[in-house]
Amino acid sequence: MQKIVPHLWFDTQAKEAAEFYVGVFPNSKITSSTTIHDTPSGDTDMLSFNLNGHDFMAISAGPLFKINQSISFMVNFDPSTDDKAAENLDLLWNALIDGGIALMPLDEYPFSKRYGWVRDRFGVTWQLILTNPAGEPRPYIIPSLMFGGPNVNKAEEAENYYIETFADSKLGALARYPEQTGPAHEGSLMFSDFMLENQWFSAMNSGVQQDFTFNEAVSLMVSCKDQAEIDHLWDKLSAVPEAEQCGWCKDKFGVSWQITPAAMNEMMSSGTPEQIGRVTQAFLQMKKFDIATLQQAYNG
Repeated sequence: MQKIVPHLWFDTQAKEAAEFYVGVFPNSKITSSTTIHDTPSGDTDMLSFNLNGHDFMAISAGPLFKINQSISFMVNFDPSTDDKAAENLDLLWNALIDGGIALMPLDEYPFSKRYGWVRDRFGVTWQLILTNPAGEPRPYIIPSLMFGGPNVNKAEEAENYYIETFADSKLGALARYPEQTGPAHEGSLMFSDFMLENQWFSAMNSGVQQDFTFNEAVSLMVSCKDQAEIDHLWDKLSAVPEAEQCGWCKDKFGVSWQITPAAMNEMMSSGTPEQIGRVTQAFLQMKKFDIATLQQAYNG
């Protein structure tokens, strides 16, 4: 089971976006769809979907937050496991750029013979890369954190902090800027990847000035087995008291997390409308989730 799930916040387009993604990514499907009522944003659609083995969640919850490229998704096409890797990369690129825009054109770069960075029609950004078949294998999709604006040059500190915070974690590849590059200092992380809870992530410092940074539009949802795990992660990750609401918190680097009980997924996906309504009203009153109170609301 994937413990850390990227969560995408849309105004009204969560269902449309999820249906689009499962239509253009191979071996993909929507795994659950629920509408919760009487929230501060009104009725909201919540969907879970799987893109070729990688779980995502999406919600339609109003125009409060807008997705940007501070958290993107790297999609790896490995010629050693797919003899049509380059062709499949191009097919996905053509689908994602329809109604979108290229942030880095699909082309050959020093680090890859085929790479492009695209923002799709829903604002989500994807980095498509033809990987080096001689390198260490990586999963098909890797969430990628770009530290820029007020967080530039903090990528290495952040990934080390996350590795200390989560179990089953380690550092992977690492490359540094050989010289000052825009706001990125000489020696700071140009690219690195790291594992948290047996899942790969990547991090980089932006080499160009940017006026955006992390926000709640793309958060990382952590499924916790018990209250002790919720308490531990909340204590480690919550650094902005005003961002604490409904299991959401923001760390000292600006990244948003949702620290949730695993049991809540079952409540919200299989409960009756009355049970879902009671759980919803219970968690709307919470900052950090309390499993016992949620279970009591579910049971009625």
